[in-house]
Amino acid sequence: MRNLSQSIALLCLLISVTHGQSRVAPTPPMGWNSWDAYGPTVTEAEVKANADYMSRHLASFGWKYIVVDIQWYEPNAQKHGYRANAELITDGYGRLLPAPNRFPSSANGRGFKPLADYVHSKGLKFGIHIMRGIPRQAVRTNLPVFGSSLRAKDIADEQNICPWNTDMYSVRADTPGGQAYYNSIVKMYAAWGVDYIKADDMAAFNGKPADASRLAEIAALSRAITNSGRPMVLSLSPGPASIDQAEFLKTHSQLWRISDDFWDRWQDLKKQFEYTRRWAGREGTNSYPDADMLALGRIGIRAERGDDRQTRFTREEQVTLMTLWSIFRSPLMFGGDLPSNDAFTLSLLTNREVLEVDQHSKNNRELFVRGNIVAWTADAGRGRDKYLAVFNIGDDPDPAPVKVSLAEIGLKGSCRVRDLWQNEDLSVIQLELQTTVPRHGAKLFTLSP
Repeated sequence: MRNLSQSIALLCLLISVTHGQSRVAPTPPMGWNSWDAYGPTVTEAEVKANADYMSRHLASFGWKYIVVDIQWYEPNAQKHGYRANAELITDGYGRLLPAPNRFPSSANGRGFKPLADYVHSKGLKFGIHIMRGIPRQAVRTNLPVFGSSLRAKDIADEQNICPWNTDMYSVRADTPGGQAYYNSIVKMYAAWGVDYIKADDMAAFNGKPADASRLAEIAALSRAITNSGRPMVLSLSPGPASIDQAEFLKTHSQLWRISDDFWDRWQDLKKQFEYTRRWAGREGTNSYPDADMLALGRIGIRAERGDDRQTRFTREEQVTLMTLWSIFRSPLMFGGDLPSNDAFTLSLLTNREVLEVDQHSKNNRELFVRGNIVAWTADAGRGRDKYLAVFNIGDDPDPAPVKVSLAEIGLKGSCRVRDLWQNEDLSVIQLELQTTVPRHGAKLFTLSP
């Protein structure tokens, strides 16, 4: 009877955890990631400063994740590229630990728990970046695998490596030892209080779809999160992910990148129209194609690419970025240094009506492309209202005239129009909407029949 009771309790716990994982991201996650501003070099003080800012200025608008990006375990990480074969901080089982010189609260084996506790005390959630596989130095010294009788050399695939970083070897994830390794690192992250994992060198490589070994490691990491007993968002990078693998990605993660790294260049933003068109309609509760981070505000402070600067996007292009991400329902991960925000940047992140489109709209789709004019539409979260986004991706300096008939978006008769960026009611229209859109700019409306 005792064994039966224990089995039932274990089954109930597993069902509870699995259910929690299936609802860990009911809307596209919104947060901050250290990559665009600090590359691999961010420090504990900088993470706390961004958490403080988010708590004060953004949390009430739905922003909640604070994510430490790559190489938090590298004591001598540098801007403008990775140090080849760098010595990393690990425990005796080859599990990466925060570098204490950059994250002082992690000393004496405390890991990220003190920093996660600090972020949680602000009413926010804490995330980390990880690389696929096991540290190469753990394989060189053949450390034991926690929870297994195997050692690092037994589970590593030394021929399968990341094409752009020398820290890790692939793990043979379809073996018991490989799964044990992923279980061991995620169990440690759960003990730290991690809420979000960004897993890199997973969703694609060298512009090609994830191969069999990457798919196996995605599945192993997903199982490890479920086994850990702590719901965590799983975000997969880099892109572009393959649309042919969409169902697999939806099953095993909450976010997956649809493009390569996105930076503050118009050509990058223009290219996103192709990616979002391809992935339109693939989002769902707990699963979102990810158009990558918001390269806005002050970036490049100690980044892997570029130098300290304000985003090179014009104000019109910044509105286009936020409008496209929102009408597509991409996750929103801000990349700039939050304490450096000016009033305009803050206004982009705190427009409740625009954020509502990202968080709760439905049936999001591209409506048409007419020359340099692109239009998207979506249904409002409730009622019969429709959202309409119009973009001018042309280079002519003069604003472009735009006409959209109500019939094109499934409406007829008359409609009330509201400009969401201006938070302003406009006129009642009959049959069609007419407006002008500046070069590289966008407008976003609600149409209410």
